[in-house]
Amino acid sequence: MRQYVLFVVLLVSCASGCAQSTTPAVQANFSREIASLWQDSGPATPQTAGTSDGLDVRLPLESQSVRFAVIGDSGTGEREQYEVAQKMEAYRKRVGFDFVIMLGDNIYGGHDPKDFTKKFEQPYQPLLDSGVKFYAALGNHDDPDIERLYKPFNMNGARYYTFKRGDVSFFVLDSNYMDPTQLGWIDQNLQNSKSKWKICYFHHPLYSNGKSHGPDLDLRAQLTPIFKRYGVNVVFSGHEHVYERLKPEDNIYYFILGNSGKLMTHDFRPAPEMEKGLDTDRGFMLVEISGDKLHFQTISRSGQTIDSGVVERQSTQSHSAAAGH
Repeated sequence: MRQYVLFVVLLVSCASGCAQSTTPAVQANFSREIASLWQDSGPATPQTAGTSDGLDVRLPLESQSVRFAVIGDSGTGEREQYEVAQKMEAYRKRVGFDFVIMLGDNIYGGHDPKDFTKKFEQPYQPLLDSGVKFYAALGNHDDPDIERLYKPFNMNGARYYTFKRGDVSFFVLDSNYMDPTQLGWIDQNLQNSKSKWKICYFHHPLYSNGKSHGPDLDLRAQLTPIFKRYGVNVVFSGHEHVYERLKPEDNIYYFILGNSGKLMTHDFRPAPEMEKGLDTDRGFMLVEISGDKLHFQTISRSGQTIDSGVVERQSTQSHSAAAGH
């Protein structure tokens, strides 16, 4: 079991060119206080349970694969967030994912220690106790000065950062403020990456059929040329409080998952580019990557499989159509 040690730390401000997660460069310019916690335990391991648990697992569960979960707009502290978290833990026991990517709006409202307890630590306690890591992106409701220094979010003081699992590199951006420094950083890091799979995630969607927000056209103009140039495979975003899988643009697959805590019901505009959507319940995603295939499964709060399929990566960086089910 993971044991948390509660102590007061002083937050530090990050230099404008944030470092990779493996080599964080954080300057000692102290400004605020927050209660922080940290003590690691080993990686999560799947249980060899049968199907008697009633879970619908669509992933192949191949050996040596990279498996993770996806949540977005999660940090409400309300009952529905806890129910999604409980379903995630049930699937973790079967699937064995050992990290979660967070698409922003991780903590709504206040950012006192009690808020982190209610809106993150308590709902995800079983996952944390099992050694599952969380890697957060910043949303418009997040406090960057606090969250990027909150150790369980694994941002290491950076607004944007990268990490790698197996042959999959993840590039985490701060879409709240896409300045030239960050654009130069993502351009250079994508160019230098030798990984077979390149996955980018951030809060604001480049493409969306949601009525509440819609696509961020300025951000799209800034990022899509870079993504296309360096062969990004998949992009995850939140912000819209729905789930949406879109038809690929320039051979890049876009997923929106902003309903892990918040929900905007009946929020879709009819559009031919939407391949699958959910705006009636909250949910999360499971992803497994092995070789040239990315398997995905989107699961509602009630445990229903909303969407599943395969994204195939070709050696030329082109993709075949996702086979949705």
